[in-house]
Amino acid sequence: MTTTSAAAAARATVYGYPRQGGGRELKKAVEGYWKGRITADALRDTAAELRRANWQQLAQAGVHEVPTGDFSYYDHVLDTTVMVGAVPARHREAVSADALDGYFAMARGTRDTAPLEMTKWFDTNYHYLVPELGPDTVFTADSSKQVAEVKEALALGLTPRPVLVGPVTYLLLAKPAPDAPADFEPISLLERLLPVYAELLADLRAAGAGWVQLDEPALVQDRTAFELGAAERAYGRLGALEDRPKLLVASYFDRLGEALPVLAKAPVEGLALDFTETAAANLEGLAAVGGLPGKRLVAGVVNGRNIWVDDLEKSLATLGTLLGLADRVDVAASCSLLHVPLDAAAERDIEPQILRWLAFARQKTAEVVALAKGLGQGTDAIAGELAANRAALASRASSPITHDPAVRARAAAVGVADARRSQPYTERAAAQRAHLGLPLLPTTTIGSFPQTAELRTARADLRAGRIGEAAYEERIKTEIAEVIAFQEKTGLDVLVHGESERNDMVQYFAEQLTGYLATQHGWVQSYGTRYVRPPILAGDVSRPEPMAVRWTTYARSLTDRPVKGMLTGPVTMLAWSFVRDDQPLGDTARQVALALRDEVDDLEAAGTSVIQVDEPALRETLPLRSADRAAYLAWATEAFRLTTGGVRPDTQIHTHMCYAEFGDIVSAIDDLDADVISLEAARSHMQVARELASHGYPREAGPGVYDIHSPRVPGVDEAAALLRRGLEAIPAERLWVNPDCGLKTRGWAETRASLENLVAAARTVRSELSSS
Repeated sequence: MTTTSAAAAARATVYGYPRQGGGRELKKAVEGYWKGRITADALRDTAAELRRANWQQLAQAGVHEVPTGDFSYYDHVLDTTVMVGAVPARHREAVSADALDGYFAMARGTRDTAPLEMTKWFDTNYHYLVPELGPDTVFTADSSKQVAEVKEALALGLTPRPVLVGPVTYLLLAKPAPDAPADFEPISLLERLLPVYAELLADLRAAGAGWVQLDEPALVQDRTAFELGAAERAYGRLGALEDRPKLLVASYFDRLGEALPVLAKAPVEGLALDFTETAAANLEGLAAVGGLPGKRLVAGVVNGRNIWVDDLEKSLATLGTLLGLADRVDVAASCSLLHVPLDAAAERDIEPQILRWLAFARQKTAEVVALAKGLGQGTDAIAGELAANRAALASRASSPITHDPAVRARAAAVGVADARRSQPYTERAAAQRAHLGLPLLPTTTIGSFPQTAELRTARADLRAGRIGEAAYEERIKTEIAEVIAFQEKTGLDVLVHGESERNDMVQYFAEQLTGYLATQHGWVQSYGTRYVRPPILAGDVSRPEPMAVRWTTYARSLTDRPVKGMLTGPVTMLAWSFVRDDQPLGDTARQVALALRDEVDDLEAAGTSVIQVDEPALRETLPLRSADRAAYLAWATEAFRLTTGGVRPDTQIHTHMCYAEFGDIVSAIDDLDADVISLEAARSHMQVARELASHGYPREAGPGVYDIHSPRVPGVDEAAALLRRGLEAIPAERLWVNPDCGLKTRGWAETRASLENLVAAARTVRSELSSS
């Protein structure tokens, strides 16, 4: 490869890095602080050590600038809310009394104060805390966290690049405060926010930052002319500042589209763009605007959201094309590496042949560094890396793991009728009411119950060989019996077995399906201290034997009330896994749906009359660009119907979704043709119920009245008030009463009190309806 000045100057960088540490030290420290086991200073020391380790590892790998400010105790958007002083009025006293405790109060709530709403970060499984803004919001700059981390990195002899959520994205992610006027839009506060960013930038320059990265992923979505104008004004203003560092405006997750010309002509020194498959149009768009003469381009060519090794030769070809479009081309992953596990080398139980196919954060960093070296010095400089990469790609393409002829033949034979119930909803509903005999406003939970210390101990003992499978299963039986007994005593109408045997709602099933791989250390942050280990979908999928039938049947034997059979739906099985990238997602979804259909049919045959197929990721996986959504929703809803389409009319199919914006997929929710859907609604004050009503949603729904992501116990009056608000949108004969989500992460004391209050609230409102 011939080098140019832009290529010779190429350097490697990343936008962000996993926060948790190799042993999830951050999770343990934060939860230890919450429980009073460690002090605030001990928590800060742990965080500082994790930052230091991350930065030094990146620098030793060959990364020139290390990202600072991306590290967070809970959430980087919440950090931004603190940074710009947008603390809601209900939390100001707590923040003033103790900044750290006030921070966690915004995230988790307190006994008396509700937390900020939580929802998905674009189309990922990461959750952020939604800013609450109103016409009276006053922004004030607090650069202390950012400045401190810049100084930490400089003290280690490193070059820091602070990473901030950009002002436009911050406002576009925000929601109107509860008392804001109905027509208020947070983006209207831009002129008020920009001086605060100007002050922050000045502080960072004074602290020694040469560059600052401003993340604007919201601009890859469809944006109005007004919103694009806001971006133009924002970067016109910030770019014109004299007392500031150089600015790198970053976008990721999709193509910039109509926002690209706006940012290309803005008076900033650099742009960071995604050039992976989803955002490949950025290359054409960049050429169409004449490139970035006089500016730095950071090219995100390594997929920062998946775990497959990069095709280095393909990425080098893309980088070579980009060389003529900017004065300087640097190499990066497509987004923060927050979305992948830390180190594939820690996986001892994955076959070495398959391990060669995988790249976690450390391996992706090495790929980025190799690409920068190859771009700057020519391919001979990375001949060994290229040879190993070609061998890994060839091994994966030819492996029998990735192709099962029987699975492919079954998927190819699917017809339209396979994805439809035998009777329309109105006829099914009548059959189900007669069969189940449920009261008005039936009560239920979403599925999981708290995982007790005894259960965790038993699971650890089983892994360590201290007990056998028989002893472990006795513990599971005990847990299920206790959960059933509690639900009967509390008065819930439709019970669940509590999922005590399950480690995770996706992983549990993935471990029993062909085509999936499980990791031991592949932790990824979902929200706060909640980490998950997404399975790896490596090959064609089938179900060798029943997965949930045994424990559901056992639970049913303990009660006369209906017990839901609980499954994770096909879209969520994809979305919360690292999915294969060598075939269309729709093809993979159909394979998973057929495997789950076998399970649904077996549950019904075993006597289960209520079956819940959870799809919390349906909205999360929605493409960011509206032009791409119809095709996605077509295969996603077909996959759900294919999973559930074979049951009898009197078998009631439930589904569940949580912590996302549902307004723009209500039609798709309708197309699922589930008999009952439960949705998150407590933090958003029943917004989703109103959205269902506006659409004319004809089926049964359970908008949540208990926010399970907060330790608060909602009182009877509070739950009843939410339920009455739900009744304003959904008729009583179609309204269910349930929490927002599963209860696995909660403690038994708060769960017990909250569900007792939930049932009491349902009885109160039921009585009101009968007497009115």
